[in-house]
Amino acid sequence: MSALRRRTSEKWSVYPEDVLPMFVAEMDFPLAPAIQEALRDGVARGDTGYANPHDAGPARAFADYARDAWGWEPDVERIAYTTDVSVVIVESLRRLISPGDGVVVTPPVYPPFYDLVPEAGGVAVEVPLADDGARYGLDLAGIDRALAAGARAVLLCNPHNPVGLVHSREELAKLARIVARHGAAVVSDEIHAPLTHRGVEFTPYLTVSDAAREHGIAAESGSKAFNLAGLKCAMFVAGSERMAAMIRALPDEVSFRTGHLGAIATREGFARGRGWLDAAIARIEGNADVLERELAAKLPQVRWRRPAASYLAWLDLRALGWGEDPARHALAHARVALSHGPAFGAQGRGFARMNLACAPETVVEAVGRLARAASRAS
Repeated sequence: MSALRRRTSEKWSVYPEDVLPMFVAEMDFPLAPAIQEALRDGVARGDTGYANPHDAGPARAFADYARDAWGWEPDVERIAYTTDVSVVIVESLRRLISPGDGVVVTPPVYPPFYDLVPEAGGVAVEVPLADDGARYGLDLAGIDRALAAGARAVLLCNPHNPVGLVHSREELAKLARIVARHGAAVVSDEIHAPLTHRGVEFTPYLTVSDAAREHGIAAESGSKAFNLAGLKCAMFVAGSERMAAMIRALPDEVSFRTGHLGAIATREGFARGRGWLDAAIARIEGNADVLERELAAKLPQVRWRRPAASYLAWLDLRALGWGEDPARHALAHARVALSHGPAFGAQGRGFARMNLACAPETVVEAVGRLARAASRAS
């Protein structure tokens, strides 16, 4: 922990040292050796200038990874770079909707979606995830109604943050048919896809049908998988000539703002960091085991469902009586920083999100602190 506290990123600089930071989606793990080596070499040779938007290296590395991991090899000629997935979302929506159009979001969902939609000129239309108490899923009937009422796009979280839902191919194919029937569009945020857990099949949206390829844009990045958020590199991926033409028409500055070191790190991660990524996923799954065990022993009132992707645990803390935003209570009384549930939408009231990309001892300590706070409150 002392080494981690020498970091100056948001996760390690916002709170005092007595707080366990388990909020923002950033890993505690060391960088993949291949990425460390490439960045050291780049800095040593002074290779810190502008990114080359025509360098196919990162796109080819991603396409090769997608082929091997998911059976999908996107056309490198239909991939373009930018700073991050948020920019992919905003710049895509700006061209897919008209000002004032509705864009479907599916809460509880990544909080910046509520800012990105209006930045693109749209209005967020909430269609909450379906929840039968055992699993989450898309409310396809609700999305159908929203599009029939005038919404022009769906902002898909695939896999879904914060609940760790990996949408099935069947569900995505149904969504594509609904969207096509209404002449709408989909922007699929797939930033957590490389962190899909073992034994789970991730389906890229653009693989489900010709209709999906015709109306969809995928937002891809190595930033979550390899902990590269501060280096700024993401990709627009198109599956049809119509969408590829839209990408090619983007202003040059959209690509020129890509971080050059981010492009280098992205290329090396997808090309030479796969073993590291496999090990990271195994550690995350192990931490999920630890969390399950610790909650059962110390906080059985807290409910959660194991995610199928990424390193985020969506905790139902309503039984503790800590109010609509229990992360506030956790910070004040347990000195554990969690993500605020209500920021993910009204469905997040009474919930908080915990980051499991850490040492297992951190998970044990966090649950212990929360349990002691709950005991004091009772």
